[in-house]
Amino acid sequence: MGRVTVRRPVRRITATGDRRRPDSLAAEEPLELRVGGRALSVTMRTPGHDVELAHGFLLSEGVIGGREDIAVARYCDGVDNQGRNTYNVLDIALAAGVPPPDVGVERNFYTTSSCGVCGKAALDAVKLKTRYSPAGAPFAVKSETLATLPDALRAQQKVFASTGGLHAAALFTPDGGIDVVREDVGRHNAVDKVLGWAVMAGRIPAPGHGLLVSGRVSFELVQKAAMAGIGLLAAVSAPSSLAVELAEENGMTLIGFLRGESMNLYTGDHRVLT
Repeated sequence: MGRVTVRRPVRRITATGDRRRPDSLAAEEPLELRVGGRALSVTMRTPGHDVELAHGFLLSEGVIGGREDIAVARYCDGVDNQGRNTYNVLDIALAAGVPPPDVGVERNFYTTSSCGVCGKAALDAVKLKTRYSPAGAPFAVKSETLATLPDALRAQQKVFASTGGLHAAALFTPDGGIDVVREDVGRHNAVDKVLGWAVMAGRIPAPGHGLLVSGRVSFELVQKAAMAGIGLLAAVSAPSSLAVELAEENGMTLIGFLRGESMNLYTGDHRVLT
């Protein structure tokens, strides 16, 4: 497996002096995802939890609905200039009877670490319909519980603590318990990894969980939560206008600027108890 962090020399200039020292950087490597031997997408990600990433990606693209839809996931041969396996090519075999991905799921080139919908083969494939409507999710949480979550998330961001260069996502319960945290250079990859964890654990749909992200909320992150049947998405930063529109359309609760005891409720405020 590729390294999660990479050490590089850096020249650091501060008010007290100028010196050279090693610095830790978040690793970023390509992962080619194949389904049935056919290339589907290439995404730039932080190595680790790749099988979860694949499960979450296929769930959020509507290809699968649960763990029973995937027969096997395996790394393919891919070597570097020294002949070592890069573990950067992952092939998914769908279970018998599961249709292959529609052409709209295919990426023309690759998915960057900042955008999970770049390169969609068809614009009308960007907006997907979930098989697990989040509108009826009974999830509700107290505002004081929400206020504790950003610090709880940060405490589990081990790689961020050493690099300062990763996003994080988490699934949490109404009492504020965090079931899983994943980090990645890409916001959408971090979300795919936690959703993939839920798929592999047999917890999809997930109406009893909320999704927490460490950065801003874009359209794609709301879409991923909706595809998992999650009714509440909270973020420490701002949502986009389209994210708010999609959350409202799907009957979801969207929270932004979750910092300390303050937060903005953009949609579905009935799930936040005060």
